[in-house]
Amino acid sequence: MSGNEFRFFLSCDINLPVTFRVERLEGNLPATKSSESLSCTTEDRRAELYVECVLYIDGAPFGLPTRTRLESTGQPYCWTELITLSTKYRDLTAHSQLTLTVWDVSCGKDEGLIGGATILLFNSKKQLKTGKQKLRLWLGKEADGSFPTTTPGKVPRHERGELERLEKLVNKYERGQVQLIDWLDRLTFKALEKIKERESYNTGSSHLYLIIEFCSFEHQVVFQESGANFFSPLPVSSTNEIVTVWDPEVGRINPSEHKQIKLARSLTRGIIDRDLKPSSNERKSIQRILKYPPTRTLSGDERQLLWKFRFSLMSEKRALTKFLRCVEWSDLQEAKQALELMGRWETIDVCDALELLSPVFESEEVRAYAVSVLERADDDELQCYLLQLVQALRFERSDKSRLSHFLVQRSLHNIELASFLRWYVAVELHDPQYAKRFYCTYEILEENMMKLVSGVGGEEDGIKLWQSLVRQTELTAQLCSITRDVRNVRGGTQKKIEKLRQLLSGLLSELTYFDEPIRSPLAPRVLITGIVPSESSLFKSALHPLRLTFRTANGSSCKVIFKKGDDLRQDQLVIQMVSLMDRLLKLENLDLHLTPYRVLATGQDEGMLEFIPSSSLAQILSEHRSIISYLQKFHPDEDGPFGITATCLETFIKSCAGYSVITYILGIGDRHLDNLLLRDDGRLFHVDFGFILGRDPKPFPPPMKLCKEMVEAMGGAESQYYTRFKSYCCEAYNILRKSSNLILNLFHLMAGSNIPDIAFDPEKGILKLQEKFRLDLDDEDCIHFFQDLINESVSALFPQMVETIHRWAQYWR
Repeated sequence: MSGNEFRFFLSCDINLPVTFRVERLEGNLPATKSSESLSCTTEDRRAELYVECVLYIDGAPFGLPTRTRLESTGQPYCWTELITLSTKYRDLTAHSQLTLTVWDVSCGKDEGLIGGATILLFNSKKQLKTGKQKLRLWLGKEADGSFPTTTPGKVPRHERGELERLEKLVNKYERGQVQLIDWLDRLTFKALEKIKERESYNTGSSHLYLIIEFCSFEHQVVFQESGANFFSPLPVSSTNEIVTVWDPEVGRINPSEHKQIKLARSLTRGIIDRDLKPSSNERKSIQRILKYPPTRTLSGDERQLLWKFRFSLMSEKRALTKFLRCVEWSDLQEAKQALELMGRWETIDVCDALELLSPVFESEEVRAYAVSVLERADDDELQCYLLQLVQALRFERSDKSRLSHFLVQRSLHNIELASFLRWYVAVELHDPQYAKRFYCTYEILEENMMKLVSGVGGEEDGIKLWQSLVRQTELTAQLCSITRDVRNVRGGTQKKIEKLRQLLSGLLSELTYFDEPIRSPLAPRVLITGIVPSESSLFKSALHPLRLTFRTANGSSCKVIFKKGDDLRQDQLVIQMVSLMDRLLKLENLDLHLTPYRVLATGQDEGMLEFIPSSSLAQILSEHRSIISYLQKFHPDEDGPFGITATCLETFIKSCAGYSVITYILGIGDRHLDNLLLRDDGRLFHVDFGFILGRDPKPFPPPMKLCKEMVEAMGGAESQYYTRFKSYCCEAYNILRKSSNLILNLFHLMAGSNIPDIAFDPEKGILKLQEKFRLDLDDEDCIHFFQDLINESVSALFPQMVETIHRWAQYWR
C-alpha cells in the first residue's frame, strides 16, 4: 500500500456488536455522601465499585444499561471487563455517545455516585475511535447522554499537557501506527514512567480518570449511513480531510471479471478439466497452497488453480478443505458439482473436519460431511474437542443441526461426555444471542437421556442418570450460597474457615452426607457421597475460594476448589489445550510429566478446579531457599545428581520443558513465582491463566516463561541437565508444530465464545497463535530458533526486577 493511499471500512457494512473493554480507574476516590453519613472514610472502608454503561444515539438512550462486575480489591480498581452491547456498528449515527458512570455500593444500601463521563464514538472526521481512551470523570455527576453533553470525558484542550500528548502517542503505538524498535521502545517506556510520576506529583491527584479500550479494526472505520449513497458530489479538497464522494458503482460486480470466471468454471469445461494434469510449476504452487495454515485466505489466482485441477486432487485428502474454499457457493450449479466431488474425495482427517465446522463454511452439506468424519473419532479424542464442538453450534444454520444431534447421540453412551456436554451448553445459556440454540441442544440431551432403558453399565435407567447430573447443579448452587455467607463474616481467614465448617456441620449438614451419591462435575465417573467439614478450608485471597474434601463411594476422597466471582472459562480452555498437547506428545512417545488438572466452569463467574497437592515456588524459595533443597527433602540420594534421585530430577527437567513450550505457544502472561507450583515428585506446573495469546500486564515480558531459579535447579546454564532441558524443549516444539492445524482450528472454533482474550479480537489472537509455530521454518531451523528463544529468556534482566517488585507487593498484601 502506497503512503498516500487511505483504506477504510464503512460503518454501515460492519455487522458486529459494539464492543469495548472497561480497564481501570486512576486517581484517589473522594469521600462520598454516603460515607460521610455513616462516618466511614475512604481510609477505613474498601469501596465496591461498578461502572454503568449506556449507549446514546442522537441524545436518546438506545438499549438497556450494561454494568460491570463489582470491584473491591482496592486501588487501583481494575475491571478489565469486556462489554458487548446489543447494538451493532451499522446502527450507529455520527452523534452516537457512550456514557460511563462509576457507582460505589460499599456504604449503606443507597448507591453512592462517584462520577461520570461521556465520549463520542466518532471523532470530528467521522472516524470510529479505537484503542485506549482516558476519560476524566465529573465527580458527583451522572454521565449525561444529551447532545452536546454536559459531562465530556476528554480533557479540555487548554488543560492538556505533556502527559496527554504522550498518552496519545502510546495509543498510536499500541495500534501499530508507530514503528516498533525494541531497544528504543524499552528506553522510551522507562522515560514515560518517570514523566508520569513527575506530572502526577506536580498536578496532585484531584482528578479521577476511567480508562477504557475500544475495539480496533484492520483499517479505519468511517461513518456511513446504511442504504444508497446518494449524496451530491463534494469538491475534493487538497487537505487530508475525509470527504463524502458518491460512487454509483460501489458494491457492483465487475462484469468483465465475472464473465471470465463464469467461462473458466462453466460446466461445459468439466470434461476437459477431468483429464488436466498440473505442470511441474503448477504442482509446486499447489503443494505450497496445501501447506497454508487454515487461517490463510486464498487469492483469486490460487482459487482458480485449485478449481482447475480439482479432479486430479481428489486423491489428496489435505486438498479438500482448500478446494471447498474455492467454491462460489452462490452459484447453484457450481455448488452442486462441488458437493458431488466432496462425496468422492479421499476421506479427510478429523483435524481437517474441525476446519469445516468453522464460520467460514456455511453450507449445511459441508458441515454434515464434517460431522460424518467426526463419527470415526473415539470417545477420548472427541472429549478433547468437545468444548470447541459446543462452540461450533453458533455457526450452524439451524437450532436442531446435525452436529447437535451427533453430540447428543455420542453422549448417551458415555457419562463423561454427557456430563461435560450438559455443563458446556448450560454455561452458554447466558448468551442472549444464542441462548435459544443452546437451550434446544440441552432439551434434546434431556429428552434422549430420559428415554434410555438403562444407563452406563446397565446400573441406572435414563431418568436416574439425568437426575444425577441435575443434582450437580443443585450442589454448585449450595456452594455459591456458602461462599457468600463465608465472605460476609467479619474477621480474618481463620474465622471464615470456622464459619465454613460450622455451616457444613450445622445448617447445611445435608452436605456432609448426601441422600444419594452425586456424580462429581470434574470426574463424572466418580460418585461423591458428602463433604468432610474438618478437612475443608478456604484460600486467603480476595474471592476466598473454597477448598473442599469430598468422600467418594469407593471409600477414598477427592479434593476440589470451588470459586465464585471469577470467570474460569479461559482457564478451562488453557487446561484443555495442555491436556491435548500432552496427548499429542505421548503419541510421539514423549512424556513430559505434565499436570493437566481438571477445570470446569459451571457459570459465567463460578466453577470448580481439581486440587493438586503442591507448593508455589515463592513459598518453596522462602522456606527452603532453593528448589534443590526442597526436592532433597522428598527424594534424597547421596549418589544422585545434586543429592536427589535421578528420576526426580528428570521429572523436574521434563515438566519444565513441557510448560516452557506450551506457555510460549499459547502466549500465557502474568507469570510469577506464586502461579508456578511444584509437586513433591518434581513435577512443575502452571496455574491462573488470566492472560493468554500474548497479553501480559507486566512490561517487556520474556518470550518464554523460564525463571532463573528453575535454571539453577538444573545446575546452571552450562550443565548437562540444562542442555537436556533445551533438547526436550526443541523436540516438544517440533512435535506440536506438526499439529499446528489442529490447534489453530480449535481456536478458530472458539472465535464466537465469550472468553475475554479471544472475544476482544478473535482474528488477531489466532494470528498471534499462528506466528508462534513459525511455519515458515523447517525442523532444523526451528531447533536453532527455539534455542535462541531460551537463551534470550534466561538472560532477560528486566523481568527479574518485576518479579522482585511483585514479591514485595505480595508480602505487604
